[in-house]
Amino acid sequence: MIKITEAFVEDIAKIQEIAHITWPITYGEILTEEQLDYMLDLIYSDEALSKQIQNKEQLFYLISDSNAVIGFIGIEHNYKSEAITKIHKIYLLPETQGKGYGKIVFEEIAKMALENNSKELLLNVNRFNAALNFYKKLGFDIKETVDIEIGNGYLMEDYVMGKAL
Repeated sequence: MIKITEAFVEDIAKIQEIAHITWPITYGEILTEEQLDYMLDLIYSDEALSKQIQNKEQLFYLISDSNAVIGFIGIEHNYKSEAITKIHKIYLLPETQGKGYGKIVFEEIAKMALENNSKELLLNVNRFNAALNFYKKLGFDIKETVDIEIGNGYLMEDYVMGKAL
């Protein structure tokens, strides 16, 4: 059984710990080590996470099983003032994969989205990320291909995927 609870500023260290475990595994063969380090610092520094949490730019949640925190999500309801919930971040520890946790987390996100009057879920995924097939199995479709400049000469090469609720 998993539990999803709201995360606060005092949970930043746990979010960073999970990001630093999952990112090298998820993106290690896709990004250079320099880009990986740059993006982790850009997105998961104390300052960046504090700002996102305190300003409610994203709602962060910790995902726990009966033993420990196993992942986190960052979502935004009413994305771009539309009836959309954007999943900005979803990471589960590698040892949890294949146990059905991801599917359960997406079901819970969909419930939260519906409670906030969303009609669609959106997420970005790196075009070379193995999770792409998982998202397709969950009913997400590719809506567009985007290249997002993130500074330092780096690009995020993503698909924007959506799923109607």
